[in-house]
Amino acid sequence: METIGLFYGSTYGMTEKSATKIKNAFGKVKVDVYNLKTATVQDMIKYKNLIFGTSAWGIGEMQDDWELTIDQLSSIDFSDKKVALFGLGDQKEYPESFVDGLGTLYCRLPFKQNIVGLWSVDGYDYYFSLADKDGVFVGLVLDDHNQADLSDSRISKWVEQLNKEFS
Repeated sequence: METIGLFYGSTYGMTEKSATKIKNAFGKVKVDVYNLKTATVQDMIKYKNLIFGTSAWGIGEMQDDWELTIDQLSSIDFSDKKVALFGLGDQKEYPESFVDGLGTLYCRLPFKQNIVGLWSVDGYDYYFSLADKDGVFVGLVLDDHNQADLSDSRISKWVEQLNKEFS
């Protein structure tokens, strides 16, 4: 498999920690990890397989670095790329806007046809989420506040899924 470009926005380090776990779960597959604070859209162009990660921020917003980057993605031709998404959230504290940062990221992407890595909503308890499209999350959802014990196994299963979908 070709090298994967993983780009994340992280304010307090939780999304960065998850990005590192995702990279490690790929094992021998090379994954280049970029913090959006220092990455450019030009860094994204060289990858056919991309992973974008964000936390939820405020109520329903993307992390700040994604807010500064998202509009620049329209300059990239994604026709030959596959993109997987992951997001962090807190389903007990914010059940009415659970992982809305992930949903907002998905909604603001200038393409949808190349999204892979959809994730089941089973095992989560929330009222509403912008990341829930017809009973499926638009990417991997992690809740390290309430379900930290499930994060590693979810990452492992998701990476296994991406190994097939990226190939």
